[in-house]
Amino acid sequence: MGACVVAMLFATSAFAQSAADKILGVYQVEEDGNKSKVRFTKCEDGTYQGQIIWLSQPNHPDGTRKMDIKNPNPELRKVPSDQIVIVTGIRYDAKKQAWGGGKVYKPTNGKIYNVECSFDDATTLRVKGSLGPFSLSRYWKKIE
Repeated sequence: MGACVVAMLFATSAFAQSAADKILGVYQVEEDGNKSKVRFTKCEDGTYQGQIIWLSQPNHPDGTRKMDIKNPNPELRKVPSDQIVIVTGIRYDAKKQAWGGGKVYKPTNGKIYNVECSFDDATTLRVKGSLGPFSLSRYWKKIE
């Protein structure tokens, strides 16, 4: 009987892990008229992060590369806009079937919000940013 319990715990853990990893992949994002792609990866500490990997307009009209100039961290203002990490520190909550506990960064205004992510369907990720009692959701389409 002990082996059965261990096997059930392992199966439950493996299922929770595969559910948690569902967020991994590339998403098409449109924010304030700007189109981008964001890749979610898993960090060594078990959290997940989302990083911009492509922008429809990575350069200014004069051809110079856009940088993360509104970042509150002066060191990160040197990061090219098509490499910004915008979601950090989220963990999967199996009861809620959502990822939360982290932050989402909005490069267009330099603000950082609390974030919760969940799937509305198989390919639509709801990214809900909140600050105090106010929140706003965006919907990102999983493409890879």
